[in-house]
Amino acid sequence: MSELTNIEIYTDGACSGNPGPGGWGAILKKGDTLKELSGGAVMTTNNRMELQAVIEGLKSLTRPCRVDIYTDSRYVSDGVEKWLVNWKKRGWKSASGDPVKNIEQWKELHDLVEMHTCKFHWVKGHNGHPMNERADELARGAIPKTPR
Repeated sequence: MSELTNIEIYTDGACSGNPGPGGWGAILKKGDTLKELSGGAVMTTNNRMELQAVIEGLKSLTRPCRVDIYTDSRYVSDGVEKWLVNWKKRGWKSASGDPVKNIEQWKELHDLVEMHTCKFHWVKGHNGHPMNERADELARGAIPKTPR
């Protein structure tokens, strides 16, 4: 069996208004090689953009990898590390019995995480972490401009 490739993914999401136009950014790092990804949506939420950043980063991988994912979103890190297993057991219902918000994205993220060996790391946002700051720049830069 071949050794898994080690990848780091740094992600961030941004929204101008919540809901409103939003963007996401992801940086993939393999050794000294970096790849930047970004995109946006005309009407979305910050949480959806945080999720999309991780989804797009993982979708860009062409084979199973060992992935360290760095996010400043507690929603994403806690969602994967603490809530996801129970949401799935309860038929994608929250602890209160309500449908999980952003369910399609959570299902997609769940499937992607299952394909890789993933570890999530929460980093404090806007705290000078160079890769988190760059992911934030990518996310803010991808917010669609709407005519005023």
